Amino acid sequence: REAKNGIRPSLLLTSVALVGCRAILLRIQVENMRVCVCFQAAAALCISVGSFSDPDDLPGLAHFLEHMVFMGSEKYPAENGFDAFLKKHGGSDNASTDCERTIFQFDVQRKYFREALDRWAQFFICPLMIEDAIDREVEAVDSEYQLARPSDSHRKEMLFGSLAKPGHPMGKFCWGNAQTLKHEPREKQINTYQRLRDFWKRYYSAHYMTLAVQSKETLDTLEEWVREIFTKVPNNGEPRADFSHLLRPFDTPAFNKLYRVVPVRKVHALTISWAVPPQVKYYRVKPLHYISWLIGHEGTGSILSLLRKKCWALALFGGNSETGFDQNTTYSIFSISITLTNQGYQNFYQVNMHMSQSSSFFSRIYDEIQKIEANEFHYQEQTDPIEFVENICENMQLFPKEDFLTGDQLMFEFDPQVISAALSPLTPDRANLLLLSPENEGRCPLREKWFGTCYSEEDIPEEWSQRWTGDFELNSELHLPAENRFIATDFALKESDCPDSEFPIRTVNNERGCLWYKKDTKFKIPKADIRFNLISPIIQKSPENLVLFDLFVNILAHNLAEPAYEADVAQLEYKLVAGEHGLVIRLKGFNHKLPLLLKLIVDHLADFSADPGVFNMFSEQLKKTYFNILIKPERLGKDVRLQILEHSRWSVIQKYQAVTKGLTVDDLEAFATGLKAELYVEGLVQGNFTSTVRRRNTNRKTLKLQFQPLSAEVPVLFRVVELPHKHHLCKVKSLNKGDANSEVTVYYQSGLKNLREHALMELMVMHMEEPCFDFLRTKETLGYQVYPTCRNTSGVLGFSVTVETQATKFSTEFVEAKIEEFLASFGERLSGLSEDAFRTQVTALIKLKECEDAHLGEEVDRNWFEVVTQQYVFKRLNKEIEALKLFSQAELVSWFLEHRNTNSRKLSVHVVGFGVEENDPPEPSAGCGPESPDNPPSSSYGEVSELTFLPSASQDATLITDIRAFTSSLPLHPYHKILS
Repeated sequence: REAKNGIRPSLLLTSVALVGCRAILLRIQVENMRVCVCFQAAAALCISVGSFSDPDDLPGLAHFLEHMVFMGSEKYPAENGFDAFLKKHGGSDNASTDCERTIFQFDVQRKYFREALDRWAQFFICPLMIEDAIDREVEAVDSEYQLARPSDSHRKEMLFGSLAKPGHPMGKFCWGNAQTLKHEPREKQINTYQRLRDFWKRYYSAHYMTLAVQSKETLDTLEEWVREIFTKVPNNGEPRADFSHLLRPFDTPAFNKLYRVVPVRKVHALTISWAVPPQVKYYRVKPLHYISWLIGHEGTGSILSLLRKKCWALALFGGNSETGFDQNTTYSIFSISITLTNQGYQNFYQVNMHMSQSSSFFSRIYDEIQKIEANEFHYQEQTDPIEFVENICENMQLFPKEDFLTGDQLMFEFDPQVISAALSPLTPDRANLLLLSPENEGRCPLREKWFGTCYSEEDIPEEWSQRWTGDFELNSELHLPAENRFIATDFALKESDCPDSEFPIRTVNNERGCLWYKKDTKFKIPKADIRFNLISPIIQKSPENLVLFDLFVNILAHNLAEPAYEADVAQLEYKLVAGEHGLVIRLKGFNHKLPLLLKLIVDHLADFSADPGVFNMFSEQLKKTYFNILIKPERLGKDVRLQILEHSRWSVIQKYQAVTKGLTVDDLEAFATGLKAELYVEGLVQGNFTSTVRRRNTNRKTLKLQFQPLSAEVPVLFRVVELPHKHHLCKVKSLNKGDANSEVTVYYQSGLKNLREHALMELMVMHMEEPCFDFLRTKETLGYQVYPTCRNTSGVLGFSVTVETQATKFSTEFVEAKIEEFLASFGERLSGLSEDAFRTQVTALIKLKECEDAHLGEEVDRNWFEVVTQQYVFKRLNKEIEALKLFSQAELVSWFLEHRNTNSRKLSVHVVGFGVEENDPPEPSAGCGPESPDNPPSSSYGEVSELTFLPSASQDATLITDIRAFTSSLPLHPYHKILS
């Protein structure tokens, strides 16, 4: 369950009952929408209370309460009872705390929806919140906070909030941690238990709540259930928390300054922010969305286009995220974030100058945005039920009932006065500048209290302020976007010109490649998905080639960014991905103009070239990208594990070394020529296309690229080592000395298995999820993120358990011992499972696999997996369902114990953070204020070009201290695909 930090999803479904718990029942029957055929039902409840209501002496209490109500109720006292019920019936749940709202949501098989609703409603009727659970769950909140500390986005938010006027709730520490919720309250003799219950009674009141439920039952039935179950939610009659009088919180001397910040990642970034009056009431105009459209435009004549030509910027984002941090009842934020190059960082004030040159607005642009978003709304696809109800219950807090479904999506009316009023405060004298760069290290004496961010504060020089506000000549290269040629106007559904099929059929198959095609007959929308994989033998030849491939894809995307931007804003999505063995091109959107976008991409691919300045810009950026991957414990752990398991895989460290040694633009040109010379192209076209149109477009693509067939087949998998029949441990030190977070993954290799055993492994992990969470997180409080997962490593199966913990609390070897303790207890649990419980879990997994795709993209993703792995088992789900029906409990127990005996092939990977439990000495200051074991340095840019292998106290494991030496002696599995 994670704190809310993102843009909320929003789409439509049918058969929805909406309930306002203020004794008002709101019902909407959505006309002319496809019937939801998924077996899942879902519910979400939004409470108009969040971290703004935290008491000053207990920061993070609202977030903590969101955690605590999950911990059993008077009617259902088991601590993890609700999670266990959902896991047993194929469901999931989550919750999030924002500034002024808290949202809970879950989904489950429809058959168990009413019982799940009753169990869930007890969170809001009579939660237990026993004292023992409080002491343990505060550790989960603390671990969540510790995991967030290395995040630059969270750090920026906390620093930004500290600039608000004294007494404004933006200055509160919304996360909460062990210090604020346990240690300090004990010192001050504050009864956290009683205060938590008081907070629940005061704010978890029915008249603050809105509820959305979705299932295939009739609206009358859903209304009856909701009335029966939720009528018991108490209503205290108290007025809701209101902060709307605390306007203009950032009209302070501290706001209009330049703040230099030391980031955790290697990144140069400039964020320019303004605080404007609250804008939610103008949702029908959406002025900030309109302004961001103009400023964030990336096509010809845009600010970003000009900055890219100067090689000053890589990306630019403008607008308001609509989260509570960016938009609440006291203010709205409009911000512009620019990812700078090294050269752009040196010229950041001139970048600022360019930002002040875009202020015009016209109805033509508004009409265009309105048309694009209306098209998308009218022809939108279903989303997952759990996402839909979450969005609707929050909309019910924000908009009148007639706009619950549309208020956050549509542009209703053009109002120049409203737009002008939102635009008028966006002046240089009201701006806040936040400049992130590693070069700030050592020059930032101040430290933010909660996340330890090192920063400095300085006045914006008068000279620059005058230049911003003066009458300087506008750059002639800047102009408004031209009329968008990619906006679809033909939404007709195409008639099939070949027999319909349930699965894709191969319509082209020759030495240059093959093409799979499926006409959409299920969703019946004027959209399509096109995907190609351009397989080449030269990609995996060396780390240098992998770096050149990354450069090729980045520069190709850069070359496309301007001409393809109009397609992007017209809801035609495209993505270029550097795959393991080929270049993956993905396109989706309205089929009318999709061929136009495909032609544009193929033309740029065929005529690829790299300007030397652009090459140098992306070479520098790639160093930062690899560095930023390596300093994340979870990414480093994955890289180490796959480097051990997959033969001939080049590590991210080897790629970092290659890019650091230096490559030239001539190297890239030679690589690009070689890449395009010999290819095998495999594609999938699915949606509202006829086979004739599809074949014609594919032929044009092949002719334009003019490649030769491969001289030898290129595998799309790695060969995988066969681990020995014993336990091996690879223990490496984290590469960020300012990060306490560790990751422990215990992996059991199963081997070359078939489809039936893959389904058995899925069933076993499904049984494992809830007890794993209960034991390792709830009871042992080892960390916020704990999870088991299935592993399919280039066709070789296995399963693992992962715990993300902190070196300030536990050593990785202690955590591994606890994982082993859990696995031992889980074996006993499996053996004692009743036949009914076993069959219930089997049924739940079958129901999940039987669940119809919610939208075209889900079906395409599943089919594309078969194509890109060259397995082509499009009936995989059906085959797995048939296998599941035949499993016995004894077979499941036997399969698990087989992987846990003395002959098991076990690999543990530890990425060890910095902290007292790992015997680390205190690190020297990173150049800013006081630090402590709970407040380590903001960042520490050490060397990441090699791993530091650590010793182990364990007598049971054989230590790996040289990965290549270890794997060179191991046998290799043959290439393997799970086909039957």
